[in-house]
Amino acid sequence: MDIIVLRPGATASELRYIVKKLKGRGFDATISKGTERTVIGVIGDTSNITEDEGNAFASMPGVEKVHRITQPFKLASRDFKSKDTIIRVGKNTIGGKKIHVIAGPCAVENLPTLLKIAQSVKKAGATFIRGGAFKPRTSPYSFQGLGEEGLKFLAEVREKTGMPVITEIMDPRDMDVILKYADIIQIGARNMQNFRLLREVGSHNKPIFLKRGLSATVKDLLMAAEYIMAQGNNKVILCERGIRTFETATRNTLDLSAVPVLKHLSHLPVIVDPSHGAGQWRLVSPMAKAAIAAGADGLMIEVHSNPEEALSDGEQSLKPEKFNVLMRELRVIAKAVGRKI
Repeated sequence: MDIIVLRPGATASELRYIVKKLKGRGFDATISKGTERTVIGVIGDTSNITEDEGNAFASMPGVEKVHRITQPFKLASRDFKSKDTIIRVGKNTIGGKKIHVIAGPCAVENLPTLLKIAQSVKKAGATFIRGGAFKPRTSPYSFQGLGEEGLKFLAEVREKTGMPVITEIMDPRDMDVILKYADIIQIGARNMQNFRLLREVGSHNKPIFLKRGLSATVKDLLMAAEYIMAQGNNKVILCERGIRTFETATRNTLDLSAVPVLKHLSHLPVIVDPSHGAGQWRLVSPMAKAAIAAGADGLMIEVHSNPEEALSDGEQSLKPEKFNVLMRELRVIAKAVGRKI
């Protein structure tokens, strides 16, 4: 018994009674209200619920049926919610017919450069600005980001361009300052299974951009999403950004098959990051086009006005003029698959 489906017209008192009984058994509950039915997701280890106990819940007033989910991820599954999740960020909605493009530098370096990049990508059609203020780097001697100063630059760029901000959190202790400036909080690949961090972001009502781990399976990614959602935050955006394989020709292997697999298993929106997936600027455009054809709800693309001097990931960053060309080409592909950019 992982999901309790209420009958059409079930009353609020019946819903409260069922939730009270669940909590009395040591479970928590999350509620999804559709146009016709309300679904209760049972949070906790339900493996010990006997058939008789399941039948008892099924006989409660207002209950239509109880359903056991075979997948270990419950709240993120299609069984819990059949319709696609739509996440609203300001005037934008992620997960619908419109494909969103998130663009900007890997790291925030200074305000003039960030503003110049933001203005150029917005003109080309991007709807979100990205930039790292806290940077997880393989080497401790590499540029680690500007911290709160970088967040202030992002906020100023948002004010001047109207583009919502997405930036990465690395440490639960930075939660308050990140909440102050970000519209979407990114969990990077290296932190996908940082469960304390997942619980922390899950306890807030801010959209979470969850990147697939370096060697994570699709199931691992969805279980990480479950950690966030189990805390009450259902605003999770999944990101395929490439995984490590035996191949050395590219930085990572961009697993585009993960897009239709995730869309089949989960109701959460899926965005593809071809910049990290390929690791080379010349491969970003073809992989971005393929991602849209595969059904992605959006793209995250690194753009820098002077990649040769970028403090982070310049080799995979598009110059603004190349990004502009890509956006024109993406509109054609989006139209061919019944969507728009």
